[in-house]
Amino acid sequence: MDLKRQLAKCLQREPWRKAGLRLGVAVSGGADSVALLRLLVELRAALGVVLSVVHFNHKLRGKASEKDEAFVAALAEKFGLTLHVGRGDVGKKAKREKANLEDAARRARYEFFGKLIESEMVDRVATAHTADDQAETVLAHILRGTGLAGLAGIHPETSAGIVRPLLSVRRSELRKYLRGKKHTWREDATNRDTSRQRARMRKKLLPLLEKQFNPKTVEHLGALAELARIDDAYLSHTAELRCDVLSKAENEVLRFPVRDLASPISEALASRMIRILVQRVRTKQGELSALHVEAVRELARRGENGKVLQLPGGVDVRRDDDWIVFLPRAMRGAKKEQAREFAYPVELTGGETIVNVKEIGCVFRFRSIDWPAAERETKGNGWSALDHHKLREPILLRNLRPGDRMRPTGHRGPHKLKRLLNEKRVSRWEREGWPVLESGQNIVWARGFAGAEFAATGETRKAILIIEEPA
Repeated sequence: MDLKRQLAKCLQREPWRKAGLRLGVAVSGGADSVALLRLLVELRAALGVVLSVVHFNHKLRGKASEKDEAFVAALAEKFGLTLHVGRGDVGKKAKREKANLEDAARRARYEFFGKLIESEMVDRVATAHTADDQAETVLAHILRGTGLAGLAGIHPETSAGIVRPLLSVRRSELRKYLRGKKHTWREDATNRDTSRQRARMRKKLLPLLEKQFNPKTVEHLGALAELARIDDAYLSHTAELRCDVLSKAENEVLRFPVRDLASPISEALASRMIRILVQRVRTKQGELSALHVEAVRELARRGENGKVLQLPGGVDVRRDDDWIVFLPRAMRGAKKEQAREFAYPVELTGGETIVNVKEIGCVFRFRSIDWPAAERETKGNGWSALDHHKLREPILLRNLRPGDRMRPTGHRGPHKLKRLLNEKRVSRWEREGWPVLESGQNIVWARGFAGAEFAATGETRKAILIIEEPA
């Protein structure tokens, strides 16, 4: 099929194509992008799109980079198209950030494309990735180790508005098209540098596979990517739904059931759910590797309570009994710095005393009532009742401290509150700022417990109800 008709047929199937679409064409000056621009110029009337030219100068090749920009500017002028140019010293940026140069260049380029779309200068940006680029990408992912998402390779369209209409077209076909039009292009010398993995694949590995193993290697790798993309999209969507249903959000913290990350049945979704949950709480850039994901799964399978993993992106993951908790590291550090210690004197009156404990975001009401006439009114409400006459000054509402002991109702002897909280499966993270009531240097109440010697009984005449509410 004629290359122009092939591209037109492909574009007419795309859901994003519409009459009047403002399509920016990313042109580096190389053969692939020049061919894409030339083809779209010929098709623009039939497709009903408004074209412009997009170029990013990475400043990586000195005068050659400036000549690339001038060449692209001349192309835009020749076809009467608006030119959008972005510039950035990617080499300095990569050195400053200690980043891979190619990755830094790609991020800078796509950030520029994104800004054009966000500012509504264009609706979409089309890049000239070919079937050869797809094959190289899939092979690179296989060689470094990958899963289904990596096998999916380059996507025909991204959520950010980038489209790749040439993924089924061979690079050689585009050069043949340009030669037929007697059209020139710029050559990037770095593409021939076989010290780079991409160049070695392009110049050595793929030709070897096509010549000695299968002439349709590139086509088959592209088909593999498409099948992987379909399966990955389904599994990713399912994982998103499970995260929405099963995770519990508390401010910026996400809690997820251990069983749904540890179960062999959910293995196909577990790694995706972990990546989604990390993405939802991350505070900065960072690449999550397969080893990081497996470490979280191991924490779910056999991790000890309270253990913390530090992940890229400023994310901490910890085990809290039957939950895996994902939280921003900055939040965890801030909580350590915040004073969770408090001590408020409580003066009991004949009515109600209110104590606002801002450190834990709670209000405590100490209400004096007649007893036992009102006993039945308090049952089932989660309130604690203490015998007023057994309490001694000073009375202090404070946070749990190491070594605190009490004898709760139903126990024969005193126990450390740490042990009692362990038995209730309260994690050490939740114990920070745990409220207790001290009377005459005795612990007479703690959240969830009433002291046996001080609890209201049938012989109590005046009781103090302790009611806890969010501030």
